[in-house]
Amino acid sequence: MIWLVGAGPGDSGLLTLRGREVLERADVVIYDRLAGEGVLAMIPENAERIDAGKSSGSHTLTQSEINALIIDRAKHGHNVVRLKGGDSFVFGRGGEEAEALIEAGLMFEVVPGVSSAFAVPAYAGIPATHRNYCSGVSIFTAHDKNNLLPDFTKTTQIFLMGVSHAGELQEKLLLTLPPETPCAVIENGTTARQRTIRTTLKELHTSIIKNGITPPAVIVVGQVAGLSLECRNSLPLHDKRILITRPAGRGEKLSRMLRDLGAEVLHIPTIRTSTIHGSLAGENISGYDWIGFTSVTGVHALFELLRESGRDIRELGGAKIAAIGGATADALREHGLKVDFVPEVYDGVHLAGGLSHFGGKILMFRALNGTPEINNTFTKYGISIMEICIYRTDYVKLIHVPKDINIIIFTSSSTVRSFCGSVKDMRGVRAVCIGKQTANEARNAGFYDVVVAEQASVEGIVKACTR
Repeated sequence: MIWLVGAGPGDSGLLTLRGREVLERADVVIYDRLAGEGVLAMIPENAERIDAGKSSGSHTLTQSEINALIIDRAKHGHNVVRLKGGDSFVFGRGGEEAEALIEAGLMFEVVPGVSSAFAVPAYAGIPATHRNYCSGVSIFTAHDKNNLLPDFTKTTQIFLMGVSHAGELQEKLLLTLPPETPCAVIENGTTARQRTIRTTLKELHTSIIKNGITPPAVIVVGQVAGLSLECRNSLPLHDKRILITRPAGRGEKLSRMLRDLGAEVLHIPTIRTSTIHGSLAGENISGYDWIGFTSVTGVHALFELLRESGRDIRELGGAKIAAIGGATADALREHGLKVDFVPEVYDGVHLAGGLSHFGGKILMFRALNGTPEINNTFTKYGISIMEICIYRTDYVKLIHVPKDINIIIFTSSSTVRSFCGSVKDMRGVRAVCIGKQTANEARNAGFYDVVVAEQASVEGIVKACTR
């Protein structure tokens, strides 16, 4: 993957969240001298760092060499970040790089940055606009590609909040600009509902009415409005607005993967989990043949409880470890525990079914209000278990649920119940569920379009969203 990232004007705090997210995943970073030392310090230690800095009269690499470098590293399977100061599409030659990538047939994402044109004056206490003093702002580079002062008549004009006054705007612009001047109108920019129409100045007002453009929208007038360097429309989820209901701190990887496929992602937790402090007090966790974990949260809660009570994992002795799925298994391995059993189907029923076949004494670390299917399965096989509830799940009351959601991701039955406790009618919205139990809960709650991930993992969920 390739990202053209605007690093902001220098202060590392002005790098966007998306910019930092992709920078942390970079295998190769090709950076300019204005990227800012604080931002450069965020480059992963194992990433290849390539200085492509340019200053007046001195170029480390020419632009064509930079383009070739990005393409070469990407074609070798690396995640490439092209890191530029400010915003790469504001006098940053990002447009030229995008053209080269499109010509090479490569996918890329533009990650806008905070432009120095606005941020630097703001830090000095100078507003670029002020309703009492001005109604617009023009941005120029002090020299063109021939190192000459620019032709001030060849400018791009951008208008905010101009849809309702498009007729008057068109009339005034036609006094100084040719009728065939390219124009673009971008509605709901940067969201899954983004829509762009291209027209000419003489047809601007008519095109807005004909296409039903409504605010918020940005109008661009000038030769660049005729360019189309957008790559997101070819991504499989470019027009999807996806809601993740996982608890806070548990949706970052999923969000990242969905954004890479073009989705607009909203992470609104519908449940919160909390450790039940003191729940291990007086409990003997030794002498078991199997210890089962039903979630990542359960793993973290156990180690938190062991620390607070001055105990450690050696109490488990020689017990074998079972985990409900890949993420839970990974969490256990991070704590140095070998995982001996993960069911092929990542749910409580199959975890319990597998342990029932192994036999022996079984201890399960679970949520206080967890699904009863696990106990029912053990009972079905005539096996009694020891169960210690070490964390609880509470519903979160949703104050505001965004409109126009295309997909809602549910990773447990409790996320479904909590969500539907706040939102009553989500007909027409697809529910992507991590397993059959969660899917049944969604159907019972009234969802008509329910998709079950073939594998109960982040990768499985993402794949289900693209069906």
